[in-house]
Amino acid sequence: MARPKKHIIKLTDDEVKELKSVICKKKTSKTIRSRCQIILDLDEAHGKVLTHEQSAKSNGVCLATVANTVSKYTSGGIGAVTEFKRNVNSDNARRKVDGRIEARLIELACGPVPEGHSRWTIRLLEEESKVILETPVSREAIRNALKKTNFDLTKTTTGASRQKKTPNS
Repeated sequence: MARPKKHIIKLTDDEVKELKSVICKKKTSKTIRSRCQIILDLDEAHGKVLTHEQSAKSNGVCLATVANTVSKYTSGGIGAVTEFKRNVNSDNARRKVDGRIEARLIELACGPVPEGHSRWTIRLLEEESKVILETPVSREAIRNALKKTNFDLTKTTTGASRQKKTPNS
C-alpha cells in the first residue's frame, strides 16, 4: 500500500494560465520551465495526474527536483516556483572585478616590474592597484582574476631577468 501524498496540488484556472504563459516565454530558463511543467503534471484539479516518478521521467529531472519543486510551491505558491532566489553570498551575486578592472590588472602585471623586485607578486599588484584603480581590490580578487585568465606571474617578459646570479659576478 502506498503512502498518502504529503502535498496535494490543486491549481486554479488563473494559476494554470500563468504557468503555461511562463513556459511559452522565450526568455524563460530551462529550470523554470521544468518547475512549471512539474507543477502542471502534478495538478489534481485539471487533467491527468502523474506520479512524482512519472513527472521526473517526462521532464528529464531527478526525483529530488520534483520533491523540492512541490515543497517550494506549497510553501511559497507560484511565485516561489517561477523565480530564482539567489543567495547574496553566491559567486554570481556581485563580482568585485569586472572586465575593465581585470584588463587593467593584466596590463599592470605585464608592465615593468617595480624597482627592487624581480617579478610581480599578488601583494605588489594589490598595492599598485590601490593607486591606479578607483575601487580597492583584495588580493583574493586579484588572484581569482589572474587565475581565470590563465595568467602566470612567474613568467617574465624579457627572460634575461631570470638568470641566476652568483656571488662572484
